[in-house]
Amino acid sequence: MKIALIQLNIAWESKETNYKRAESFAKKAAEEKCDVIVFPEMFNTGFSMNVPAIAEDENGQTNSVLSEIAKKYGIYLIAGFPVKEHDKEKGRNIAVVYDRRGIRIAAYTKIHPFSFSGEDKYYIAGSNPAIFSIDNIPCSVFICYDLRFPEVFRKVAKNVQAIFVIANWPSSRKDHWEILLKARAIENQCFVIGVNRTGTDGNGIHYSGASHIFDPSGNDILFGNDKEEFLSGEINPSEVAEVRSKFPFLKDMRI
Repeated sequence: MKIALIQLNIAWESKETNYKRAESFAKKAAEEKCDVIVFPEMFNTGFSMNVPAIAEDENGQTNSVLSEIAKKYGIYLIAGFPVKEHDKEKGRNIAVVYDRRGIRIAAYTKIHPFSFSGEDKYYIAGSNPAIFSIDNIPCSVFICYDLRFPEVFRKVAKNVQAIFVIANWPSSRKDHWEILLKARAIENQCFVIGVNRTGTDGNGIHYSGASHIFDPSGNDILFGNDKEEFLSGEINPSEVAEVRSKFPFLKDMRI
């Protein structure tokens, strides 16, 4: 499976700008014969708490744009954006997955809002992980701060071969991001694909990219810097079964 990791320098609260750039990267990913393209958390707005201005219906404009991009370029697509039901006070920070036909096959609400920055005051917490298939490869997805909570990864570990983590993870804690991604790969014996943004957001917070693909043994097989926005790498899902067979640690889990 070939994956395009988009370290998008997100235009602050400017959906149209981010839509256009997302499509240009999808076109490049399709030309490079990628199977899936992955965008960061809140790719269309940046990590904003301005829920009344940026959040929309889950089936609204952003959903339509992403569905059309996936369909147009015949590619699986994973991205995050903020949503809000009209009768709710708080929004939800979600990740969505579309297949090659543009059909949404999964939606996940961030289980751990980042209370350190006050995200929990504006976005409600999700309750359940999501499992989906990309060309018959079982996968899951989490969002940013979820990475600090290995328990949720354990819930899906035995049932997936790859876990995606989309984020707006500040450069000030870059080492935590990289160490935790590697740890999640090692302890769950699966591929972990972390996709983080670059640039500086509307609050003056800088992001260093540092997107990675770690294999089931924790080897770093792809990594990005703080400048490039397009990365691509390949994974071989059969490696998961090989590693788990050679080192059958997961069978000893006690939860």
